[in-house]
Amino acid sequence: MSSDNPLLNESRTRLAAMISSKTEGKAMLDTTIEGLSFYRQTAAATSCSLCVVEPGIAMVVQGVKSMTLGDETFQYDPHRFLITSLDLPARMQVLEANKENPYLGLVLKFDLAVMSELILQAPLLKGSDSSSDKGMVLGQTTPELYNACERLVSLLDEPESIPVLAPLIKREIFWRVLTSEQGARLRQVVSAGSQGLRVARSIEWLKANYDKTHSVESLADMAQMSKSTFHHHFRQLTSMSPLQYQKRLRLMEARRLMLGEDLDASTAAYRVGYESPSQFSREYSRLFGASPKRDIENQWQKMGGKDTHAVLMGFEH
Repeated sequence: MSSDNPLLNESRTRLAAMISSKTEGKAMLDTTIEGLSFYRQTAAATSCSLCVVEPGIAMVVQGVKSMTLGDETFQYDPHRFLITSLDLPARMQVLEANKENPYLGLVLKFDLAVMSELILQAPLLKGSDSSSDKGMVLGQTTPELYNACERLVSLLDEPESIPVLAPLIKREIFWRVLTSEQGARLRQVVSAGSQGLRVARSIEWLKANYDKTHSVESLADMAQMSKSTFHHHFRQLTSMSPLQYQKRLRLMEARRLMLGEDLDASTAAYRVGYESPSQFSREYSRLFGASPKRDIENQWQKMGGKDTHAVLMGFEH
């Protein structure tokens, strides 16, 4: 996408101004439009932060950001957007931002019921239909997509119109993503009966039951796939095994509990399903680079008096 496209740049500038006015003094904002959130950062990050990225579209309207899934990094900016088709533990980093020109981004979560309906109407798209594709991909931002997002955000100043118009504009945005050059990949996960959708359902179960003990065999049975096939597609889509995925969810939830509910490490470990505090401490240190106690102290120092909502949510873009 050419950076000198006047229609894209004009729409992006207006959208950035709207998001900036809504997020003054905030790191993130969940808007009154269901599934729509804004993000703001006034300085580039010196390191990556762990997060769980939910299915949706993430757009950067000002600045540059990266998302790392496994060993692959996706860098996006005002001319590239991120599509995520599964709940994926990843590492994110804002690469360009300052006080005069803060990083500004929006996330619109997918409504899978609406997406499934739209797929039935979408033309057959060219592109990879291999189920080995990852659950995260970049797309090229178009003036039409920016225009739709601009109209959706403008509804925040017209609250009485949100119940009627927001669902229509969100359908348009989902349609434009589905009919983009990366729509075929998204179709893999949303389409009924696809292996991607079966993996997505097992991930939903893991999210709701991360503190329970389970086997790969039981997850494979739930997905109606053989153990080897399930393991293969799970790793291809998420860049980790099912057990690694569960471990990442447990450790991130434990961190949230220690930060948000002031639990000690042992209590948090038991709460998320660990039976051995020493094992929890080892695995926590391996993931976050410091012991639970030291990491939480560091996080509180970093947050200080700032808005801590984005950190405590644990699920972000």
